[in-house]
Amino acid sequence: MALELLFLLLPVAALSGWWIGHRSRPPSREVEVPEIPRDYIKGLNYLLNEQQDKALDLFIRMLEVDPDTVETHLALGSLFRRRGEVDRAIRIHQNLIARPTLNREQRAEALFELGHDYMRAGLFDRAESLFQDLIDSEPHTEQALVQLIDIYQQEKDWDKAIEVARKLENVSGRRLGPVIAQYYCELADQARRKGETARAVKMLRRALTVDRACVRASLAEGALHMAAGNLKAAIRAYRHVEEQDPDYIGEVVEPLLECYRRQGRSHDMLDYLQQMLERHGGISTMLALAELIRQERGDEAAAEFITDYLRRRPSVRGMDRLIELHLANSQGPGREELGILKEFTTSLLADKPVYKCQSCGFAGKTLHWQCPSCKRWNTTKPILGVEGE
Repeated sequence: MALELLFLLLPVAALSGWWIGHRSRPPSREVEVPEIPRDYIKGLNYLLNEQQDKALDLFIRMLEVDPDTVETHLALGSLFRRRGEVDRAIRIHQNLIARPTLNREQRAEALFELGHDYMRAGLFDRAESLFQDLIDSEPHTEQALVQLIDIYQQEKDWDKAIEVARKLENVSGRRLGPVIAQYYCELADQARRKGETARAVKMLRRALTVDRACVRASLAEGALHMAAGNLKAAIRAYRHVEEQDPDYIGEVVEPLLECYRRQGRSHDMLDYLQQMLERHGGISTMLALAELIRQERGDEAAAEFITDYLRRRPSVRGMDRLIELHLANSQGPGREELGILKEFTTSLLADKPVYKCQSCGFAGKTLHWQCPSCKRWNTTKPILGVEGE
């Protein structure tokens, strides 16, 4: 509907411009009948013959660029970009920039819009060049820096992303430490894949320097130390997560258990799990503690522990494990009924997401440090409650 309206408005705008120009001429003694421009008639013929591209080009040429029509051209280009017709948007904005009548502010606005066109078209090198030029052009400095960060994120050029993010901090006064820490984590991940463990650890240390609450850096550091056999350092990194954000404790329970097992300190782990459960709760912590109890004191003691916890904090995962324990120690008709319940809880858990973005609500079973939907960093967290942690 918007496009059809546009093609109705363009001829009117072009004709209005011609009519105003005609009326602004000095009055003549003779009454003249204004003649409709031939190009206007030609454009209408294009529309009637469904040659919309030709009609658009013609009407844009008729709509002369002057201080009164610049905003019309900018709006027209933005409209096409939003509709996904990027080639048309680029053509309009390039045509606008080529006009010598634009003042400095209008030219900067047209360049900014053209940069958006290039971004939408995936022409990041061209967009980068335009936004770099606009950094020193108020009022587009902050917006240009934001767009450059977006480009470098998509290109995974994290060094440049860090550099520009620091500039944006200075210009805007916004605290971007948590986002910059994620960029350092990305650099650490690149180094890890290349086998450059020392550099990876160095990048994670920088991440924690700019954001002490960066859970991702602690998890990654713990994994690196654990893989290298440095269990003491791994435990220290994993236990730091509790101080940073208790909502992520479930992410460290299993690796911590493994580290303590390798050191022969399962009892110390049991004490630590009890402390975490008292301070924060959490189904992952409870289940890990229940498993240690089962190993030391048997299935019945573990089932009793889980039952007591579920009375206070209902959980589908807890119920699933409790049914599993009873199923292993039951006979006769009761076993069949428990089997049906187990199938139900297993199916229910299989269909449920584990993580959810606190910004846009995107949910899934993978922990994304940058939300795949809204592209924001540090917004995805484990789901809490009956169906979560």
